[in-house]
Amino acid sequence: MRGLSVFISDIRNCHNKEQERLRVDKELGNIRTRFKNEKGLSPYEKKKYVWKMLYIYMLGYDVDFGHMETVSLISAPKYPEKQVGYIVTSCLLNENNDFLRMVGNIGGKEFSESLAPDVQKLLISSSCRPVVRKKAALCLLRLYRKNPDVVNIDGWADRMAQLLDERDLGVLTSVMSLFVSLVSNNAEAYWNCLPKCVRILERLARNQDIPQEYTYYGIPSPWLQVKTMRALQYFPTIEDPNARRALFEVLQRILMGTDVVKNVNKNNASHAVLFEALALVMHLDAEKEMMSQCVALLGKFIAVREPNIRYLGLENMTRMLLVTDVQDIIKRHQAQIITSLKDPDISIRRRALDLLYGMCDITNAKEIVEELLQYLNTAEFAMREELSLKAAILAEKFAPDLSWYVDVILQLIDKAGDFVSDDIWYRVVQFVTNNEDLQSYAAAKAREYLDKPALHETMVKVSAYLLGEYGHLLARRPGCSPKELFAIINDKLPTVSTSTVAILLSTYAKILMHTQPPDVGLQQQILTIFKKYESYIDVEIQQRAVEYFELSRKGSALADVLAEMPKFPEREAEDAEVDTAEQSAIKLRSQQQTSSALVVADHPSANGSAPAANHLTLVKMPSQTVSDAQEISATYEEAPKPSVEAPNGNGPIEVESKATNITEINNEIKVEPPTSRSTSPADLLADLLGPLAIEGPPAAELHPAQGLDANQSPVGDLALATLEDQSNSVQPTVNVEEKFHILCTKDSGVLYEDPHIQIGLKAEWRAHHGRLVLFLGNKNTSPLMSVRALILPPSHLKMELSSVPDTIPPRAQVQVPLEVANLRASRDVAVLDFSYTFGTALVDAKLRLPVVLNKFLQPITLTPEEFFPQWKALTVHSLKVQEVVKGVKPMPLPEMANLFMSLHLAVAPGLDNNPNNLVACTTFFSEATRAMLCLVEGIHQGTFGRHPKDSGSPSSCPSTATIAFCSTCHIQ
Repeated sequence: MRGLSVFISDIRNCHNKEQERLRVDKELGNIRTRFKNEKGLSPYEKKKYVWKMLYIYMLGYDVDFGHMETVSLISAPKYPEKQVGYIVTSCLLNENNDFLRMVGNIGGKEFSESLAPDVQKLLISSSCRPVVRKKAALCLLRLYRKNPDVVNIDGWADRMAQLLDERDLGVLTSVMSLFVSLVSNNAEAYWNCLPKCVRILERLARNQDIPQEYTYYGIPSPWLQVKTMRALQYFPTIEDPNARRALFEVLQRILMGTDVVKNVNKNNASHAVLFEALALVMHLDAEKEMMSQCVALLGKFIAVREPNIRYLGLENMTRMLLVTDVQDIIKRHQAQIITSLKDPDISIRRRALDLLYGMCDITNAKEIVEELLQYLNTAEFAMREELSLKAAILAEKFAPDLSWYVDVILQLIDKAGDFVSDDIWYRVVQFVTNNEDLQSYAAAKAREYLDKPALHETMVKVSAYLLGEYGHLLARRPGCSPKELFAIINDKLPTVSTSTVAILLSTYAKILMHTQPPDVGLQQQILTIFKKYESYIDVEIQQRAVEYFELSRKGSALADVLAEMPKFPEREAEDAEVDTAEQSAIKLRSQQQTSSALVVADHPSANGSAPAANHLTLVKMPSQTVSDAQEISATYEEAPKPSVEAPNGNGPIEVESKATNITEINNEIKVEPPTSRSTSPADLLADLLGPLAIEGPPAAELHPAQGLDANQSPVGDLALATLEDQSNSVQPTVNVEEKFHILCTKDSGVLYEDPHIQIGLKAEWRAHHGRLVLFLGNKNTSPLMSVRALILPPSHLKMELSSVPDTIPPRAQVQVPLEVANLRASRDVAVLDFSYTFGTALVDAKLRLPVVLNKFLQPITLTPEEFFPQWKALTVHSLKVQEVVKGVKPMPLPEMANLFMSLHLAVAPGLDNNPNNLVACTTFFSEATRAMLCLVEGIHQGTFGRHPKDSGSPSSCPSTATIAFCSTCHIQ
């Protein structure tokens, strides 16, 4: 149509919006005039003008006439005019328009209810032609989207399974579109269709019985492959091992057989299949080998020239970050990802920025942040705000040292001051104020930036504040005398806004206070400025000027009022605006003293043998009362002595039946340790973390200087109420005890999983602070309701959990941060009380959080020359404590060294002359003790002698290993 092509060309040649509007108004006037004389229009002309109306409507202009002419085309005798009528009518008119009632075969929800039964009969009929059944499937899909009630779930599960056996690929493709829509709303009802989908993928992957017309550039029906894999992603998992194996074989073939070729159409089809396969691999949580193969493939794609493939590669690699243990593999492609930051396409640059932000950790943070700062010089304004924020977050989160963090934020303010919020420089001030070693360095850096001729106002604020507080520390450096600091700051005064003027006035007052001996000339200059601003129009500035002027004349009063700023609290306060019930409960528990009460709900088996360890119910209860203790004592008196398995696996423990084993000490419940227990080869991790194996001084003898929790229980600190002991109808699908022990030595992994939810955990630790993120993933296509999470913290931990949403949407993941601060040393473990409702079932789980002692350790390597002088310098006996772990199974020295490394203990050779012993050093961090040096020694115990019948070399008879913990003084 030449007229339509000319009109589109005229629109595209318009230089501005006004020219486009004039051209559109002219064309609408012409169409309105021609429609008035409809009898003189040929069908071709009418079709042309209707197409123009649709194009104008797509440009965003209102088209309020010509509807009758459009509808009249539907009844035209020829197909081209009829097609145009249907298309334009469906675009211009919505279903609520009364004008549609004139069109008999276009309707809404009511129409779908009367039409759906006939369409379903056509779809399942074996006598209808394939083209009719194909149209029926697509029609039913449209009806279902408009009104889901037209498809009865109970009757359609078996019908859909039969339809998926269809051999005609046209019908099967249309049916699969309908199936994707059905399972997206209720996958549980269509479990019987899952093996059918796998068989369809097998058929397509092997190219069996695929007609030539459904092969697109050598790819068997790529549309059907994509839809089938998308449908499989709505099922939480594939339990049938045969179906799972067959599916992974198909996915492996797709991953291995896809490459970049020159033909654009083939590329588009093959990569559509490939990226859907990658999404399915991530959903099914495949083996690490296949995940590594996926990352390698994506790494190849982000380096190709085709921008669409690069974009998809970066996007899918970002999604891969959610998969456990894949981040290290993604880091291999860091150089190529950084190169993508310079791509001409802004969408690719954004994806590269998101990927760098997600893959950053302590090992590569310095390199990534420096690249982001360098890119900030050339980044367009649309990205600078996001770029600045992410660089600031990464610098604070993964800073190798605080001086580097100060350098990064000051560079950030200097390069992108307009896009740096005040919160960022507030945070720098907080870090500098709380770290005395950083104050002179930060002041010196601020002084350097003030020498620049052009300086952003935010840099003036932070520099003035730092020099006012800590400029006196630079007094002996050249160019940093009080008079010189005042002069260079005062040069910025005429060019700044009122908010900055207030900060500069405070800086002048601080400089005047720190000038010793007083400088009369400097004092006169500053007082003149105060006097000038006493009548300033801004009330804040006026008040400061008046008060500083009066204080400056009183001498000593100025020093008292303007003393150095105290340290900021480390985010202790909760959000006052959102004081939810959960936060109140957390706050209440943190203020309560943690008792040593144990709830034992185990029953002896009929044959008297010890039950499995994971059936023991030992719960650390917060603040039990005396009456609770008496009730527990009565339970112990009445029950027979059961033989239960210790949590650390060291054999059975006889639980005494006498009530004297539980005594009241300082209004707290104390369970006395058993007098004897049999020893058997134990799990070493449980021995190191489980308090049952500790032989130390009695609780009453512990001195507060030791930093240990004197109120902690010697039994049951690491115990957990497993779900078998609760009235849950839903049981976990993983070994919760095993997952806890794994996370005690790792910082990411799965904490808990059942058929409905998976709780993952990722943690970061710095000194005595920790930040955990709980990943709550809904595995179902139905929402999880009444979600509740409470932290039951022991007294030695300060824990703050962010609010948890009441509902987790279908197949969604929620991230819940948890801040942790270690107050002192203790073996108690925090418990996560988590519950949710699925349907009518209430699931309640109490899970131990892996916030254990070794998380607050930092390995340190000391030579004998460094260690022994510190140890000998300790003359106060209370500063030393030694505890011995016995019953540890013998193991080779390399294995013991690897275990020490996993517990953040650095092997220190030379501290013990015996080569059979292994010594490790570490630093323990807590708020009470700050940095405390610890020594761990694995001692080989054995006897050496000669066998009576052997006159040769001596024989070694190792028996066990002993690990000694020695805590020394604070590191200076």
